[in-house]
Amino acid sequence: MKSYLAILIFALLLSSCASKRGTVLRNPNDRNDGHTGTVNTNKKTKPTSISGLTYIDQYKNIAIREMNQYGIPASIKLAQALLESGNGNSYLAREANNHFGIKCGGVWNGKSIARDDDNPNDCFRVYGDPEESFRDHSQFLLRKRYEKLFTLDKDDYKGWARGLKDAGYATNPRYPELLIDLIERYQLHQYDRAESHVEKEEREEKVVSIIEVKTDTAPPVQTEKIKSPVAMVIHEVKASETLYSLSTRYNVSVDQIKQLNAMGSDNLSVGQLLVISK
Repeated sequence: MKSYLAILIFALLLSSCASKRGTVLRNPNDRNDGHTGTVNTNKKTKPTSISGLTYIDQYKNIAIREMNQYGIPASIKLAQALLESGNGNSYLAREANNHFGIKCGGVWNGKSIARDDDNPNDCFRVYGDPEESFRDHSQFLLRKRYEKLFTLDKDDYKGWARGLKDAGYATNPRYPELLIDLIERYQLHQYDRAESHVEKEEREEKVVSIIEVKTDTAPPVQTEKIKSPVAMVIHEVKASETLYSLSTRYNVSVDQIKQLNAMGSDNLSVGQLLVISK
């Protein structure tokens, strides 16, 4: 009987040690998802907005065509459009098909619309459709001050984001970070395409020749100031925040926030993205 009890106690001790060893070997941060040998390693992803995803789906093909013709990364063009048009909900985007906030300038002979900006009743370009706005944005970048950007690879969105700021495209010191955040948040870099050295050389020659022609035939440098300073921010809603608190923080009205984000009510949810014009 004593022998039997000794064997039983020994077996229980072995079982306990094996259990402890199993616990120690498992990474306490790993969580099994129910499948043998599979560990759940889900990483926290940044939230996106329905209006942003809808906008991207609507205009990504236009951005890709512009990229293939001029070499401007589709991710950069889409991120700029998202930021400056408030996902297509800004007044200029809705009323003038102007998705990049480009002003009239001395060379513009088309329709225009007045809107308070740097000055009362500033003149902004009106386009027949959004695609025309995307094309004019490409033409806008084909000027001497942005020439260095076209030596970058088409899939170098970080280089383009920083280069735009360095060339004076926007006055917002966080402009590159805002673009990069949007590109990575919505995975816009999937629309960029790496190119061969031959393709890059051919594109650079083509773009440089276009820039030289535009420079030779362009009127005085006054047209360089036809771009509005970018003063948009992307705000991720935190717990306890309200439209009123955000309006106070950014010194804008509640109605402006709602209009820019196509909101039908005052309700907010944690993680929701809001485009705010400062």
